[in-house]
Amino acid sequence: QVQLVESGGGLVQAGGSLRLYCAASGLTFSRCAMGWFRQPPGKEREFVASISSSGGSRYYADSVKDRFTISRDNAKNTVYLQMGSLVPEDTAVYYCAADPRGILSTTARYNYWGQGTQVTVSS
Repeated sequence: QVQLVESGGGLVQAGGSLRLYCAASGLTFSRCAMGWFRQPPGKEREFVASISSSGGSRYYADSVKDRFTISRDNAKNTVYLQMGSLVPEDTAVYYCAADPRGILSTTARYNYWGQGTQVTVSS
């Protein structure tokens, strides 16, 4: 079955960096559009970044643009989220998502989701 497993979350001070990983299995990763979303405490899930199957197209939420970078390695079936200049408002559970149809989206219309990894940014 399809599995998306996030890792790399943790506690970091404001201004610091973290790299999130999402390892995929059970699907043809190289055909999937991939996305990162997050859910801050007490808030709705929100879009963070997405990347096309080839990696040639990327989208970012305005709140993370120029601070976060999404990338992928199709040989390793892994998508990454490099996060820098972190602020307390980045505190959330971060989820990766996959669309095997390859439809690149900034909305939560992805077919498969991981279980999430907690990122906490202290001030």
